Amino acid sequence: MIKNMRRNYGKWLTTSLFVAAAYSLPQAIAQEEEWDVAGFVENSTFVRDDVGLSKFRNTAQLEFGREFNTKGLFSQFSFQGVLRATYDGVYDLNSSEFGEDSGGAVSFINIGAPAGSLGPGSPAIPAHTTPYGSSIVTAGTPGLPPSNAFGFDTSVNPNAGLAILGSAYHEQGSGVVLAYPTRPCDVDSRGCINGYLDYSSDDLRFSEFNDKLDFIRELYVDGTIPLGDNGSELGIRLGKQQVVWGRTDLFRVLDVLNPVDYSRHNIYDELEDIRIPQWMLSTEARLGPQGPFTDLNFSFVWNFDEFRPNNLGQGGTPYSILDAGPYFRAMNVCWELGCTVGNFAGGGISTDFGPGQIGIRKANLPEWSFQNTQIGLKMEGVINDVGFSLNYIDYISQLPSLRGGIPAMNSFTGETNVLPYLIAFDIEFPRVHLYGGSLDFYADSIKSAIRVEAAYSVGEEFANTTKERLFSSNDVIRYVIGVDHNAFLPFVDSNSAALISAQVFGQHILDHDLIETAGSAAGIPSFGRAGIPDWKENWTATLLVRQPLKNGLVNPQVIAAHDFRANATVVSPSIEWLLSNSWKVTLGANFKFGKGAQTFDDCRSCNPFPPFTATALHADPFAPGSVGLSGFEPLGRFRQGPIGSATAEDELQLTIRYRF
Repeated sequence: MIKNMRRNYGKWLTTSLFVAAAYSLPQAIAQEEEWDVAGFVENSTFVRDDVGLSKFRNTAQLEFGREFNTKGLFSQFSFQGVLRATYDGVYDLNSSEFGEDSGGAVSFINIGAPAGSLGPGSPAIPAHTTPYGSSIVTAGTPGLPPSNAFGFDTSVNPNAGLAILGSAYHEQGSGVVLAYPTRPCDVDSRGCINGYLDYSSDDLRFSEFNDKLDFIRELYVDGTIPLGDNGSELGIRLGKQQVVWGRTDLFRVLDVLNPVDYSRHNIYDELEDIRIPQWMLSTEARLGPQGPFTDLNFSFVWNFDEFRPNNLGQGGTPYSILDAGPYFRAMNVCWELGCTVGNFAGGGISTDFGPGQIGIRKANLPEWSFQNTQIGLKMEGVINDVGFSLNYIDYISQLPSLRGGIPAMNSFTGETNVLPYLIAFDIEFPRVHLYGGSLDFYADSIKSAIRVEAAYSVGEEFANTTKERLFSSNDVIRYVIGVDHNAFLPFVDSNSAALISAQVFGQHILDHDLIETAGSAAGIPSFGRAGIPDWKENWTATLLVRQPLKNGLVNPQVIAAHDFRANATVVSPSIEWLLSNSWKVTLGANFKFGKGAQTFDDCRSCNPFPPFTATALHADPFAPGSVGLSGFEPLGRFRQGPIGSATAEDELQLTIRYRF
């Protein structure tokens, strides 16, 4: 009971603060303005190659607000709200791909292994195909100890409702192969991590209607208090809101105060639509001209809401950034019920693991407490026509970290211990400190607006196969440089200039670990490097060209993004028609190109159960640690990035909106 009270205290605090603010309306109201009400209804229908319908999202949004003419403490006071409801019919109309009928029986293609690879006396195993739950590596296999604990109960974990991880964008290959359940968690609960990525059919269909009240997109009171006779003022906003501190599009460098819902459409929806609003107190002291500053402001944000991670999409949803949701679901099945891992034993034989041996045990979501609230500080101003900001944010990472070092069963001895280099994890969300700033100015010589953001973060965590717990904490530098230019295109007959916007996003991981392993040094193709799979340094460039036609009634545009290290590109052309003041139709597409799936150390050769899992390349069979045997799964996804891991998601898109 006490635990439930503690969990709900944040919600009670939120409600109490909001009610207190409502009652703090100035006692004397000279005149009440009318309610300002607007909104829209919209249908988005997306069709994907080889899959069919991938989205049939119907949205109704209501926007309302009211200004109050006041006297007394506040010079301005208003109440604003946005309510949104969606129904995504893809789970009903295409249930064989994304709903209760999705998935099926799966098999693993194994490359086989030479004699002795499973222990002294074990025979050579030729290439073969293994159905899920039917590995030849089980009790009684020649060369394995009779006490081994391989195997799981297929009566509770059947070969049904499954898909092969990554099968949409790469063949099984010679690396690790995993299977994940695809059906909503109320239909098939396997792999649904309690409290994290455990969505039911209705959670997926009606994503805003949950215990977090996500149908409330905004609900806040906004007030202004004069600070003196010089025009200075204090702005206060309290309630559920989005706080936008970034100056650039698509990439979040400073804009990290709200988590993001990537399950709506990966990285391709507008941030305004996919930020997850939070209950916050946002204040801004607007001081106006001060000394050398033409304008100077100080901001403080307190996010006192219960922590929310990014929504990455779960196994079985049309969109899951980096295919992370399916991977998490596959690994939780391994821990809870046992699973088959293809090409594991001997580097090329499917292995049936029992429960509690490998996988993801649980997600440790930070419970509400004052220590787990988050704050942001910003100094912002203008000096010599250059806008700037200095930012500090103390927040909890919205991206998960997989931390090894949890007690797990030794598959060969049956003992339970903390085993180094074992792929058994808890999901954690570390505390991050971000220091950053931004600039924006107009360069008259090139007739362009230039935007710059940079951030230095401390405390982020990355997968790292050179560490005993298979992760490391690394500082990261990120930046974006953007240029906006209006120009008349010579090949377009229009009296309106086109908007040309280009950006380059850079990321540099400091103290990056990447080592040449014994296998790569020996020149064996399937052995490579070990360490952090994310690139030490990488850049992604974007280009937007938008050309208004017919006095802005027709607006064709193209957006392209290229990930340089992943060698992956996405191109999204679209054309928007404004049929009237109310009706808008947008026809678009989304195409991906590039290198596709990439390989990295998959920890098959980490030797977590020495000496049973040692390879010929382990100098000491009793010493755990990777020698670099590599495959597509699971860590290659970090090298191919969100664009490269979505190469099978080419789509045609039609959106119709009616605004009232």
